[in-house]
Amino acid sequence: MSTESAKPALSQEAIVAQFQQLRNEQRNLVNSLNTLEMDLREHKTVIETLEAADPDRKCFRQIGGVLCERTVKEVLPQLVENKDFIAKTINMVTNDLSKKGSELNKFKEEHNIKIRGEHLVAEGAKGDDAEDKAENRNVLVFN
Repeated sequence: MSTESAKPALSQEAIVAQFQQLRNEQRNLVNSLNTLEMDLREHKTVIETLEAADPDRKCFRQIGGVLCERTVKEVLPQLVENKDFIAKTINMVTNDLSKKGSELNKFKEEHNIKIRGEHLVAEGAKGDDAEDKAENRNVLVFN
């Protein structure tokens, strides 16, 4: 008895639910990536601003919801360290996102899942097909 025949066959509902879960995980990774990229841009802007400031100048930093008074020379190294950490995290999340995309595509192929409207986008819908494309957006078709 092979291991594949020993696996219980998933019902259509279970396959659709698992596919939707994979898509939600992918969306969450994209949202996390966007947030991290926004944080990175903010850190770069603040670092550029503080590099031009006097190192002994007073500045404020919010730590855990508490506003703390510091000097530029104390805050700047911490910001650079945070920026580097965010950049590394962005790389990790990007890798996770590509893995999740591959996993999602593999799952689609294994279970012969087609999403209505995907083929229209690939072919480039014309005229009346554009209305059908809008109606069929985000509809999951299971064969």
